[in-house]
Amino acid sequence: MKTSRRLNDFDAYLGTTMNVILTKMREKGKDVINLGLGDPDVRPTERQMKVLADACLVPDNHHYPSFYSMMLLQEAIAEWYKRRFGVTCDPEAEVLPLLGSAQGLFHIHTCMLDPGDIALVPDPCYPAYNAGVKIAGGVIEPVPLLKENGFLPDLDMIDPKVANKAKMIWVNYPNNPTAAVASGSFYKELIKWASMYDVAVIADNPYSEVCFDGYSPPSFLQFDGAKEIGIEFNSLSKAYNCCGWRVGMMLGNRDIIAGIKKIKSHADRGMFYPLQIAATAALNGPTHFMEERNQMYRERRDVVIKGLREIGMEVEVPKATFYVWSRVPEGIKDSKEWCLKVLDEIAVWMIPGSMYGSHGEGFIRIALTHPVARLEEAMDRLKRFVRR
Repeated sequence: MKTSRRLNDFDAYLGTTMNVILTKMREKGKDVINLGLGDPDVRPTERQMKVLADACLVPDNHHYPSFYSMMLLQEAIAEWYKRRFGVTCDPEAEVLPLLGSAQGLFHIHTCMLDPGDIALVPDPCYPAYNAGVKIAGGVIEPVPLLKENGFLPDLDMIDPKVANKAKMIWVNYPNNPTAAVASGSFYKELIKWASMYDVAVIADNPYSEVCFDGYSPPSFLQFDGAKEIGIEFNSLSKAYNCCGWRVGMMLGNRDIIAGIKKIKSHADRGMFYPLQIAATAALNGPTHFMEERNQMYRERRDVVIKGLREIGMEVEVPKATFYVWSRVPEGIKDSKEWCLKVLDEIAVWMIPGSMYGSHGEGFIRIALTHPVARLEEAMDRLKRFVRR
Protein backbone atom coordinates (compact mmCIF):
# COMPACT_ATOMS: atom_id res chain seq x y z
CA MET A 1 0.00 0.00 0.00
CA LYS A 2 1.44 3.36 -1.03
CA THR A 3 1.23 6.08 1.61
CA SER A 4 1.97 9.79 1.32
CA ARG A 5 5.57 10.80 0.65
CA ARG A 6 5.28 13.41 3.36
CA LEU A 7 5.43 10.60 5.93
CA ASN A 8 9.11 10.38 5.07
CA ASP A 9 9.64 14.03 6.03
CA PHE A 10 9.37 13.56 9.80
CA ASP A 11 10.05 10.95 12.47
CA ALA A 12 7.58 9.44 14.89
CA TYR A 13 7.69 10.99 18.36
CA LEU A 14 10.63 9.44 20.27
CA GLY A 15 8.79 9.59 23.59
CA THR A 16 6.11 7.18 22.38
CA THR A 17 8.71 4.77 21.00
CA MET A 18 10.71 4.90 24.22
CA ASN A 19 7.64 4.20 26.37
CA VAL A 20 7.27 0.87 24.52
CA ILE A 21 10.95 0.06 25.08
CA LEU A 22 10.78 0.96 28.79
CA THR A 23 7.66 -1.16 29.26
CA LYS A 24 9.47 -4.17 27.78
CA MET A 25 12.44 -3.54 30.08
CA ARG A 26 10.14 -3.55 33.11
CA GLU A 27 8.54 -6.79 31.94
CA LYS A 28 12.03 -8.32 32.04
CA GLY A 29 12.46 -7.23 35.67
CA LYS A 30 14.38 -3.98 35.17
CA ASP A 31 13.64 -1.23 37.73
CA VAL A 32 13.39 1.55 35.16
CA ILE A 33 13.08 5.17 36.24
CA ASN A 34 11.56 7.15 33.38
CA LEU A 35 12.71 10.76 33.74
CA GLY A 36 11.51 11.51 30.22
CA LEU A 37 7.83 11.14 31.09
CA GLY A 38 5.99 14.45 30.67
CA ASP A 39 2.75 13.07 32.17
CA PRO A 40 2.54 14.30 35.79
CA ASP A 41 1.80 11.92 38.68
CA VAL A 42 -0.94 14.22 39.98
CA ARG A 43 -4.71 14.03 39.59
CA PRO A 44 -7.63 16.44 39.38
CA THR A 45 -9.16 17.64 42.62
CA GLU A 46 -11.98 15.62 44.16
CA ARG A 47 -14.32 18.47 43.26
CA GLN A 48 -13.33 18.35 39.58
CA MET A 49 -13.75 14.57 39.41
CA LYS A 50 -17.13 14.66 41.13
CA VAL A 51 -18.48 17.26 38.71
CA LEU A 52 -17.34 15.08 35.78
CA ALA A 53 -18.77 11.89 37.30
CA ASP A 54 -22.13 13.52 38.05
CA ALA A 55 -22.34 14.94 34.51
CA CYS A 56 -21.63 11.49 33.04
CA LEU A 57 -24.60 10.06 34.95
CA VAL A 58 -27.07 12.43 33.26
CA PRO A 59 -28.58 10.37 30.40
CA ASP A 60 -29.10 13.36 28.12
CA ASN A 61 -25.41 14.35 28.25
CA HIS A 62 -24.24 11.74 25.73
CA HIS A 63 -25.35 13.17 22.39
CA TYR A 64 -22.89 14.40 19.80
CA PRO A 65 -21.11 17.31 21.51
CA SER A 66 -22.24 19.69 18.77
CA PHE A 67 -25.79 19.09 20.05
CA TYR A 68 -24.95 21.49 22.91
CA SER A 69 -23.83 25.10 23.00
CA MET A 70 -20.19 25.53 24.10
CA MET A 71 -20.73 29.13 25.18
CA LEU A 72 -20.57 28.37 28.92
CA LEU A 73 -17.10 26.90 28.49
CA GLN A 74 -16.00 29.69 26.16
CA GLU A 75 -17.20 32.25 28.69
CA ALA A 76 -15.37 30.43 31.48
CA ILE A 77 -12.14 30.44 29.46
CA ALA A 78 -12.53 34.16 28.72
CA GLU A 79 -13.23 34.92 32.38
CA TRP A 80 -10.21 32.85 33.50
CA TYR A 81 -7.91 34.78 31.13
CA LYS A 82 -9.38 38.05 32.42
CA ARG A 83 -8.74 37.09 36.05
CA ARG A 84 -5.34 35.51 35.50
CA PHE A 85 -3.77 37.77 32.87
CA GLY A 86 -6.00 40.83 32.59
CA VAL A 87 -6.79 39.83 28.98
CA THR A 88 -10.23 40.63 27.55
CA CYS A 89 -11.48 38.32 24.79
CA ASP A 90 -14.86 38.02 23.11
CA PRO A 91 -16.01 34.51 24.15
CA GLU A 92 -17.74 33.92 20.81
CA ALA A 93 -15.17 35.23 18.33
CA GLU A 94 -11.85 35.20 20.20
CA VAL A 95 -12.04 31.98 22.26
CA LEU A 96 -12.14 28.38 21.04
CA PRO A 97 -12.10 25.21 23.19
CA LEU A 98 -9.95 22.39 21.80
CA LEU A 99 -9.67 18.64 22.28
CA GLY A 100 -6.43 19.25 24.11
CA SER A 101 -4.12 22.03 22.97
CA ALA A 102 -2.33 19.40 20.85
CA GLN A 103 -5.31 19.51 18.48
CA GLY A 104 -4.67 23.20 17.90
CA LEU A 105 -0.92 22.67 17.55
CA PHE A 106 -1.67 20.31 14.68
CA HIS A 107 -4.46 22.23 12.92
CA ILE A 108 -2.78 25.64 13.12
CA HIS A 109 -0.39 24.73 10.33
CA THR A 110 -3.21 23.72 7.99
CA CYS A 111 -4.90 27.00 8.86
CA MET A 112 -1.85 29.22 8.32
CA LEU A 113 0.30 27.56 5.66
CA ASP A 114 -0.04 26.82 1.97
CA PRO A 115 2.49 24.37 0.47
CA GLY A 116 5.90 26.01 0.36
CA ASP A 117 5.09 28.69 2.96
CA ILE A 118 7.72 29.40 5.61
CA ALA A 119 7.17 28.81 9.32
CA LEU A 120 9.73 30.13 11.81
CA VAL A 121 10.21 27.34 14.34
CA PRO A 122 12.43 27.52 17.44
CA ASP A 123 15.30 25.06 17.79
CA PRO A 124 15.13 23.28 20.21
CA CYS A 125 11.34 22.91 20.39
CA TYR A 126 8.46 20.56 21.10
CA PRO A 127 8.71 18.15 18.11
CA ALA A 128 5.05 18.54 17.09
CA TYR A 129 5.78 22.04 15.79
CA ASN A 130 8.18 20.70 13.17
CA ALA A 131 6.02 17.70 12.29
CA GLY A 132 2.94 19.90 11.89
CA VAL A 133 4.71 22.22 9.44
CA LYS A 134 5.89 19.31 7.33
CA ILE A 135 2.51 17.58 7.31
CA ALA A 136 0.96 20.83 6.06
CA GLY A 137 3.56 21.08 3.28
CA GLY A 138 5.26 24.10 4.80
CA VAL A 139 8.96 24.92 4.99
CA ILE A 140 10.73 25.11 8.36
CA GLU A 141 13.12 27.98 8.99
CA PRO A 142 14.82 27.18 12.34
CA VAL A 143 15.26 29.96 14.89
CA PRO A 144 18.06 29.03 17.31
CA LEU A 145 17.37 29.21 21.04
CA LEU A 146 20.79 29.68 22.64
CA LYS A 147 21.78 29.58 26.28
CA GLU A 148 23.57 32.91 26.02
CA ASN A 149 20.24 34.51 24.97
CA GLY A 150 18.28 32.85 27.77
CA PHE A 151 16.84 30.43 25.19
CA LEU A 152 14.86 33.28 23.62
CA PRO A 153 14.87 33.87 19.86
CA ASP A 154 17.14 36.69 18.72
CA LEU A 155 14.69 38.44 16.41
CA ASP A 156 17.41 40.72 15.02
CA MET A 157 19.26 37.66 13.72
CA ILE A 158 16.35 36.52 11.54
CA ASP A 159 17.17 37.41 7.93
CA PRO A 160 14.72 40.16 6.84
CA LYS A 161 14.29 38.37 3.49
CA VAL A 162 13.13 35.27 5.36
CA ALA A 163 10.96 37.28 7.74
CA ASN A 164 9.21 38.96 4.79
CA LYS A 165 8.25 35.55 3.40
CA ALA A 166 7.34 33.86 6.69
CA LYS A 167 3.69 33.28 7.57
CA MET A 168 4.05 32.34 11.26
CA ILE A 169 6.47 32.12 14.17
CA TRP A 170 6.21 29.76 17.15
CA VAL A 171 7.02 30.90 20.69
CA ASN A 172 6.61 28.74 23.79
CA TYR A 173 7.17 30.19 27.26
CA PRO A 174 7.52 28.81 29.85
CA ASN A 175 9.43 26.59 27.47
CA ASN A 176 9.47 22.89 26.76
CA PRO A 177 12.17 21.58 26.77
CA THR A 178 14.46 24.30 28.16
CA ALA A 179 12.17 25.59 30.98
CA ALA A 180 13.16 29.13 29.96
CA VAL A 181 10.77 32.02 30.58
CA ALA A 182 9.99 35.20 28.66
CA SER A 183 9.65 38.74 29.97
CA GLY A 184 7.15 41.40 29.04
CA SER A 185 9.86 43.30 27.19
CA PHE A 186 10.46 40.27 24.96
CA TYR A 187 6.77 40.00 24.08
CA LYS A 188 6.58 43.71 23.29
CA GLU A 189 9.58 43.39 21.00
CA LEU A 190 8.04 40.30 19.38
CA ILE A 191 4.74 42.08 18.69
CA LYS A 192 6.57 45.03 17.12
CA TRP A 193 8.70 42.70 14.98
CA ALA A 194 5.75 40.53 13.88
CA SER A 195 3.67 43.58 12.97
CA MET A 196 6.51 44.96 10.85
CA TYR A 197 6.88 41.72 8.87
CA ASP A 198 3.21 40.64 8.94
CA VAL A 199 4.08 37.34 10.64
CA ALA A 200 1.47 35.60 12.79
CA VAL A 201 2.64 34.82 16.31
CA ILE A 202 1.58 31.40 17.59
CA ALA A 203 2.21 31.34 21.35
CA ASP A 204 2.06 28.08 23.32
CA ASN A 205 1.51 28.61 27.05
CA PRO A 206 0.45 25.30 28.71
CA TYR A 207 2.83 25.68 31.69
CA SER A 208 1.56 29.09 32.80
CA GLU A 209 0.35 27.73 36.15
CA VAL A 210 3.37 25.55 36.98
CA CYS A 211 5.76 28.09 38.50
CA PHE A 212 7.95 28.64 41.55
CA ASP A 213 9.69 31.08 43.86
CA GLY A 214 7.13 33.86 43.41
CA TYR A 215 7.32 33.86 39.63
CA SER A 216 4.07 34.16 37.64
CA PRO A 217 4.38 33.70 33.85
CA PRO A 218 2.70 36.28 31.62
CA SER A 219 0.51 35.69 28.60
CA PHE A 220 1.54 36.89 25.16
CA LEU A 221 -2.00 38.25 24.79
CA GLN A 222 -1.72 40.69 27.68
CA PHE A 223 0.50 43.04 25.67
CA ASP A 224 -0.83 45.74 23.35
CA GLY A 225 -1.29 44.63 19.76
CA ALA A 226 -1.07 40.90 20.47
CA LYS A 227 -4.59 39.99 19.33
CA GLU A 228 -4.05 41.82 16.05
CA ILE A 229 -1.16 39.56 15.07
CA GLY A 230 -1.52 36.25 16.89
CA ILE A 231 -3.13 33.68 19.14
CA GLU A 232 -2.23 31.75 22.27
CA PHE A 233 -2.77 28.12 23.19
CA ASN A 234 -3.32 27.02 26.76
CA SER A 235 -4.61 23.92 28.45
CA LEU A 236 -6.17 22.49 31.60
CA SER A 237 -3.79 19.52 31.40
CA LYS A 238 -0.93 20.84 33.51
CA ALA A 239 -2.75 23.70 35.22
CA TYR A 240 -5.62 21.56 36.54
CA ASN A 241 -3.88 18.15 36.74
CA CYS A 242 -6.01 16.54 34.05
CA CYS A 243 -3.86 15.62 31.03
CA GLY A 244 -6.19 12.76 30.11
CA TRP A 245 -9.23 15.01 29.84
CA ARG A 246 -7.90 16.60 26.63
CA VAL A 247 -9.25 20.07 27.33
CA GLY A 248 -7.36 22.86 25.63
CA MET A 249 -8.08 26.34 24.35
CA MET A 250 -6.95 29.01 21.95
CA LEU A 251 -7.55 32.72 22.30
CA GLY A 252 -6.74 35.83 20.32
CA ASN A 253 -6.99 36.81 16.68
CA ARG A 254 -10.55 36.22 15.47
CA ASP A 255 -9.56 35.49 11.85
CA ILE A 256 -7.24 32.67 12.90
CA ILE A 257 -9.83 31.31 15.31
CA ALA A 258 -12.49 31.40 12.57
CA GLY A 259 -10.14 29.38 10.36
CA ILE A 260 -9.56 26.73 13.03
CA LYS A 261 -13.31 26.56 13.68
CA LYS A 262 -13.87 25.81 10.00
CA ILE A 263 -11.28 23.01 10.07
CA LYS A 264 -12.70 21.58 13.30
CA SER A 265 -16.20 21.51 11.79
CA HIS A 266 -14.91 18.66 9.62
CA ALA A 267 -12.25 17.18 11.93
CA ASP A 268 -14.37 16.55 15.05
CA ARG A 269 -17.78 17.03 16.61
CA GLY A 270 -16.65 18.94 19.68
CA MET A 271 -15.79 18.09 23.26
CA PHE A 272 -17.63 15.38 25.24
CA TYR A 273 -20.36 17.37 27.00
CA PRO A 274 -19.64 16.16 30.56
CA LEU A 275 -16.06 17.33 30.02
CA GLN A 276 -17.38 20.74 29.00
CA ILE A 277 -19.31 20.89 32.27
CA ALA A 278 -16.34 19.72 34.34
CA ALA A 279 -13.89 22.06 32.59
CA THR A 280 -16.23 25.01 33.12
CA ALA A 281 -16.50 24.18 36.83
CA ALA A 282 -12.72 23.86 37.12
CA LEU A 283 -12.05 27.22 35.45
CA ASN A 284 -14.67 28.93 37.64
CA GLY A 285 -13.55 27.12 40.79
CA PRO A 286 -10.83 27.49 43.43
CA THR A 287 -7.14 27.28 42.51
CA HIS A 288 -5.51 26.97 45.94
CA PHE A 289 -4.47 23.39 45.12
CA MET A 290 -2.02 24.75 42.55
CA GLU A 291 0.16 26.29 45.27
CA GLU A 292 0.59 22.96 47.05
CA ARG A 293 1.20 21.18 43.74
CA ASN A 294 3.83 23.71 42.69
CA GLN A 295 5.56 23.41 46.07
CA MET A 296 5.80 19.66 45.42
CA TYR A 297 7.40 20.28 42.02
CA ARG A 298 9.79 22.82 43.57
CA GLU A 299 11.00 20.24 46.10
CA ARG A 300 11.54 17.74 43.30
CA ARG A 301 13.31 20.36 41.21
CA ASP A 302 15.74 21.09 44.04
CA VAL A 303 16.55 17.38 44.47
CA VAL A 304 17.42 17.04 40.78
CA ILE A 305 19.39 20.31 40.61
CA LYS A 306 21.43 19.28 43.68
CA GLY A 307 22.11 15.82 42.25
CA LEU A 308 23.18 17.10 38.83
CA ARG A 309 25.46 19.76 40.28
CA GLU A 310 27.12 17.21 42.57
CA ILE A 311 27.96 15.25 39.43
CA GLY A 312 29.39 18.41 37.87
CA MET A 313 26.69 18.90 35.23
CA GLU A 314 25.90 22.50 34.29
CA VAL A 315 22.27 23.34 35.05
CA GLU A 316 20.17 26.41 35.87
CA VAL A 317 17.28 26.50 38.34
CA PRO A 318 14.00 26.76 36.37
CA LYS A 319 11.31 29.23 37.41
CA ALA A 320 8.51 27.28 35.72
CA THR A 321 7.46 23.98 34.08
CA PHE A 322 8.20 20.58 35.62
CA TYR A 323 11.35 20.14 33.53
CA VAL A 324 15.06 20.52 34.20
CA TRP A 325 17.30 21.26 31.19
CA SER A 326 20.91 20.34 31.82
CA ARG A 327 24.13 20.04 29.87
CA VAL A 328 25.47 16.53 29.50
CA PRO A 329 28.71 15.74 31.37
CA GLU A 330 31.89 17.28 30.00
CA GLY A 331 33.35 15.28 27.12
CA ILE A 332 30.05 13.80 25.90
CA LYS A 333 29.50 14.59 22.21
CA ASP A 334 26.28 12.73 21.42
CA SER A 335 23.38 13.25 23.86
CA LYS A 336 21.22 10.46 22.39
CA GLU A 337 24.04 7.92 22.48
CA TRP A 338 24.82 8.88 26.09
CA CYS A 339 21.16 8.71 27.20
CA LEU A 340 20.77 5.26 25.66
CA LYS A 341 23.95 4.10 27.41
CA VAL A 342 22.65 5.41 30.74
CA LEU A 343 19.38 3.56 30.17
CA ASP A 344 21.14 0.33 29.29
CA GLU A 345 23.51 0.39 32.26
CA ILE A 346 21.52 1.93 35.14
CA ALA A 347 17.89 1.85 33.87
CA VAL A 348 17.40 5.62 34.04
CA TRP A 349 15.90 7.29 30.98
CA MET A 350 16.37 10.99 30.20
CA ILE A 351 15.44 12.64 26.91
CA PRO A 352 18.43 13.70 24.77
CA GLY A 353 18.35 17.35 23.79
CA SER A 354 18.99 16.43 20.15
CA MET A 355 15.43 15.07 20.01
CA TYR A 356 14.25 18.67 20.14
CA GLY A 357 16.53 20.00 17.39
CA SER A 358 20.15 20.43 16.46
CA HIS A 359 20.63 23.25 18.98
CA GLY A 360 19.42 20.90 21.70
CA GLU A 361 22.52 18.74 21.23
CA GLY A 362 24.66 18.71 24.35
CA PHE A 363 21.66 18.89 26.69
CA ILE A 364 19.18 16.52 28.37
CA ARG A 365 15.65 17.07 29.66
CA ILE A 366 14.47 15.59 32.96
CA ALA A 367 10.80 15.59 33.96
CA LEU A 368 9.87 16.06 37.62
CA THR A 369 7.03 13.55 37.44
CA HIS A 370 8.21 11.15 40.19
CA PRO A 371 8.19 11.43 44.00
CA VAL A 372 11.27 12.84 45.74
CA ALA A 373 12.51 9.40 46.84
CA ARG A 374 12.42 8.10 43.28
CA LEU A 375 14.26 11.15 41.95
CA GLU A 376 16.90 10.75 44.66
CA GLU A 377 17.36 7.14 43.58
CA ALA A 378 17.78 8.26 39.96
CA MET A 379 20.36 10.88 40.94
CA ASP A 380 22.27 8.32 43.05
CA ARG A 381 22.41 5.91 40.13
CA LEU A 382 23.55 8.69 37.79
CA LYS A 383 26.30 9.77 40.20
CA ARG A 384 27.68 6.24 40.38
CA PHE A 385 27.50 5.93 36.58
CA VAL A 386 29.33 9.19 35.88
CA ARG A 387 31.97 8.81 38.61
CA ARG A 388 32.99 5.22 38.00
